Amino acid sequence: MLKIDCLENYVRKYKPFLVFLAKFFLTYVLLTAAYQWYLSGFNEKHNEVDTITQSVASQSEMLLQLFGDARMDKHPSQPCMRLFYHGKFVARIIEGCNALSVMMLFAAFVVAFSGKLKQTVLFILGGSVLIHILNIARIALLAVLIYQFPEHENFLHGVVFPLVIYGVVFALWVVWVNKFSRYAKRNPEA
Repeated sequence: MLKIDCLENYVRKYKPFLVFLAKFFLTYVLLTAAYQWYLSGFNEKHNEVDTITQSVASQSEMLLQLFGDARMDKHPSQPCMRLFYHGKFVARIIEGCNALSVMMLFAAFVVAFSGKLKQTVLFILGGSVLIHILNIARIALLAVLIYQFPEHENFLHGVVFPLVIYGVVFALWVVWVNKFSRYAKRNPEA
């Protein structure tokens, strides 16, 4: 009986945090499962590239063409797209480059700190569009920088650009929690 009372007190005391965790993980697991189901429709053994990654690659190519000669083609032996800038191969665009995993993480956090349904949906959609646009710009800029500074590829790809993308996601989360979530401080005089 003492253990049950202790557990009830624990749950009551930490209920907001436990609800946050449950909503976050449930949303993230559901989004991940849906995405994996989508990806299962593409055969990696036959080097099929999913349509979202192809679209991101195509949009990156179009942006990059504003700054010079750029072309994208399907890799002959891997499930990815190859990006060439001024005739030089600079990058492979793989499934992980489409930023959907970042968008799913972003959405799961927003849902976990949900506010009104309409605001929540609109913020997730708007934030996802912003992440998508930044990702396209990231790929294009990364291609130019790798072309110019190939010796810094690992630092640029592994450190600088993740900091930028995750920094923007973190800033969006801060805005969400402070302005729109049900935990946001309301200023009646505003």
